[in-house]
Amino acid sequence: MGKALVVLMLVLAGTGCAVDTASPARAAERFHAAISAHQEEAACGLLARTTADRLPDPGQSCADALRGLRFGPAGQVTQVSVWGEDAQVRLAGDTLFLHRFTDGWRIKAAGCRPVRDLPYECEVDD
Repeated sequence: MGKALVVLMLVLAGTGCAVDTASPARAAERFHAAISAHQEEAACGLLARTTADRLPDPGQSCADALRGLRFGPAGQVTQVSVWGEDAQVRLAGDTLFLHRFTDGWRIKAAGCRPVRDLPYECEVDD
C-alpha cells in the first residue's frame, strides 16, 4: 500500500504542474478576431478592467478608442510564456500581455512592439 500511495502522489503532483498555455493563447486570438471583425465592444470585453478604463479619452467609449488604434494582422500564435497569473502571447504580428482573473484570462496590453533595451511599447496598455 505504501508504494501505491507514493506512485499516486507522484502522478497527481505531476499533473498539477502542467502550465496552461492554451487559455491565454485563445484569449489573445479572440481579441484579435474581434478587432479584425470590427467588433470593438467585444474586444473591450476581453480587456482587463483597468486597461479598459484607462484606454478611452474623456467622453470616449472603450470601443471608440479601439477604433482609433492601428492593429496590424495578428497572424498565428508563435509563443506563449506563462509565469504565475501573468502571460505573454506572441503572435506573428503582435505581442500581448495578459493576466488571469477569476473569470479567465484578460488582455492587459496589446499592439506591443519591443523597443531596443527598453520595455515594450504598446497601443493598449494598463
